[in-house]
Amino acid sequence: MFSHHQRRYVVAVALAVVLIATAVPAEAQVTAGGAPYYLALGDSLSQGVQPNSAGQSVETEQGYANDLWSQLHATKPDLKLAKLGCPGETTTTMINGGICPYPMTSQLAEATAFLTTHRVTLVTIDIGANNIDACVSGAGIDQTCLAAGEATAGRELPVILQALRQAAPAVPIVAMNYYDPFVAAALKGGKFVGLAVESKSIASAYNRQLTAAYESFGIPVVNVAGAFAPINLPGLPYVGLPVNLALICALSWMCAPSPVGPNIHATPAGYSVIADLFAARAG
Repeated sequence: MFSHHQRRYVVAVALAVVLIATAVPAEAQVTAGGAPYYLALGDSLSQGVQPNSAGQSVETEQGYANDLWSQLHATKPDLKLAKLGCPGETTTTMINGGICPYPMTSQLAEATAFLTTHRVTLVTIDIGANNIDACVSGAGIDQTCLAAGEATAGRELPVILQALRQAAPAVPIVAMNYYDPFVAAALKGGKFVGLAVESKSIASAYNRQLTAAYESFGIPVVNVAGAFAPINLPGLPYVGLPVNLALICALSWMCAPSPVGPNIHATPAGYSVIADLFAARAG
């Protein structure tokens, strides 16, 4: 028979085991040793959105997340892909929800839950473009809208990154900056050339802001903007377009004829370029 002190010890151990078991979500107990995952977070780009033949933006399996998973899967056959991105997502809606339905209400809550209940080996993220995209139109750039979008991203992106880091301190996270689809406005000539030039300047400044936020959390940023517009030369032989315009026409749907374009999303070729950048950085 146990002594009084031994009985107390056994009861304490049993209680601790019960508390530990109930403190860990059931899904975590099941999946902790399960297949590894690549988790893609962000906006429409993370879902591979492209226009269909009617010009409607739809989610596809030809996005950078799918392309990157294919590359990683070649050497890690058990790797699974989870895409939690939401088309139209801003930093605000990523935190609070409101656009895409999630069991946990928001993409961020869903992502942190996923990270704590699954074996995730890589996270990619792109977020913030929708904070300011609506500020640019054929009429010009709404500076009030732009300032508000930049300020909101400055406040909220660190909140998102802090939550992800807390949920998975050791999981590699890689981010991307954004290409500027609006430089294609220069093809219209006239006042639209000025709009394109101003847009390029705004995009560069905004990318610097996003990059600084990511890097403050030790998150590397792949240079998508540089890949889509590496240099601005007078023109290409037989094309007559500056290099950045020729590339944006090839890598996005901005120059596609109606009804398919203009559309800000990447083409399959564009998504492939983004995937290659992520793959190089993720090793």
